[in-house]
Amino acid sequence: MRFSLITVLIGFTVISSCAKQADPEAIAPQGASVTLFKNFNVISMDPAKAEMSSDTSVLVENDKIIAVGPLAQIQVPETATIVDGNGRTLLPGLVDMHVHIWDEAELSAYLSYGVTTVRNASGMPFHLEFQDRIDSGALVGPRLFTTGPILNSAGPNAQVNHQIVETAEQARAAVRDHHKQGYRSLKVYSNLNREAYEAILDEAAKLNLTIMGHTPEGRRDAGIPLQKPFNISFEETLDDGFVTIEHMESIVWHGLRDELNIEKARQLAQTIAQSGNVVSPTLLAHRNLIEVANSDGEFLKRPGTELLNPFVSEIEQESYAFWSAQPQGARAAQDAFYSAATKVFHEEGVTLVAGTDAGIFTNIPGQYLHRELGFYVEAGLSPHEALVTATINPAKTLGTQDSVGQIKTGFRADFIILDQNPLQDITALSSISGLMVNGQWFDQPALAALRDQGGKASYMGTLQRVVTGLAAQDSKL
Repeated sequence: MRFSLITVLIGFTVISSCAKQADPEAIAPQGASVTLFKNFNVISMDPAKAEMSSDTSVLVENDKIIAVGPLAQIQVPETATIVDGNGRTLLPGLVDMHVHIWDEAELSAYLSYGVTTVRNASGMPFHLEFQDRIDSGALVGPRLFTTGPILNSAGPNAQVNHQIVETAEQARAAVRDHHKQGYRSLKVYSNLNREAYEAILDEAAKLNLTIMGHTPEGRRDAGIPLQKPFNISFEETLDDGFVTIEHMESIVWHGLRDELNIEKARQLAQTIAQSGNVVSPTLLAHRNLIEVANSDGEFLKRPGTELLNPFVSEIEQESYAFWSAQPQGARAAQDAFYSAATKVFHEEGVTLVAGTDAGIFTNIPGQYLHRELGFYVEAGLSPHEALVTATINPAKTLGTQDSVGQIKTGFRADFIILDQNPLQDITALSSISGLMVNGQWFDQPALAALRDQGGKASYMGTLQRVVTGLAAQDSKL
């Protein structure tokens, strides 16, 4: 994240958060312990079944699916609450594999769009607190995974919220501290030099920590990458055990040395597929930059931006001004190439997982996962293939494939109800009219309340969390 208003942070050692805090717990509906969802078209995401089954019912007890199939084959307790689908569509809750969360309110925004699992990609202590509260049922929100603070070395991509490590000793100490705080996943970044990166890998292996992020390039010497290769090649990183490699934009930069050559992209995709690495394209992270440029900044005022955290919007003002001033058509060739490369990666068997980079720049929580999946369809994936990237692929990647990502007996009852069929038109994801998550049922009015709550992030509360988080990772302002 590009923290541009450093003066906002300097000098805040004690913050009094007087603004009204978001209270997602207050809108949690109380549901019956057994609920029957009958007469639905079900997109189970089970690879062994058809893309959609009609006239299907799902019986839920507490937070588990206990039966799926024709109603006549399901024993329904007399006390069960009945939700009649009337032919609507039911499918697993969506997973956003790359977000940045700053406030409880944003959790409500994700749920209101059917996102029932998120992976936060820039951790601070409050994320561990949120995680515990969600798991215990004290906080209403999507299941939350988080990395620790971003690990990077000095260089052109270093940002104020990064934990800078230059030596093996510093890198090992940082990894041990992340583990001690409770993080079980690390995020690495582009500028990491070889000494620090190799130490991170070694210490993470000792502590059984996973790694995701940008593939480290080493120091950016003059002439890199156009005249000279990166100090750490992209191919070197492919056997380093990344859970996911982030951003098609970054992969093209590091893996192709920013050459927009589709045949070379295909060769790279074959190499990635053979290595077994998983990729999160995050196409909209780049697309939103050029949308701002193409509209002379008007894109920043579109509906939905009320769900952006006001603190983040303030510190992004410099970036907003920069992209608003860029000429129309700026980076259009790059954007088209990232889309084409995503199709090529899919064709060559690279496992893709959907992520949005929501929570930074002008990337809207929840809503923009729908848009990201739309980009995959525009690139050439079928709607079902796009849904795979936000359901069973993330579940496999996170190691939760035996409990989430499918509508299946024994799985968690995390699913959404749509008024329209996303297999016919992926934009049908916006027709959400019901949500089941963590044993709680949200009907349409409850979803509206979640959406409303999602726009109530606290500026001062966020500022306090960020200052405390930077102090915890000993960031040098």
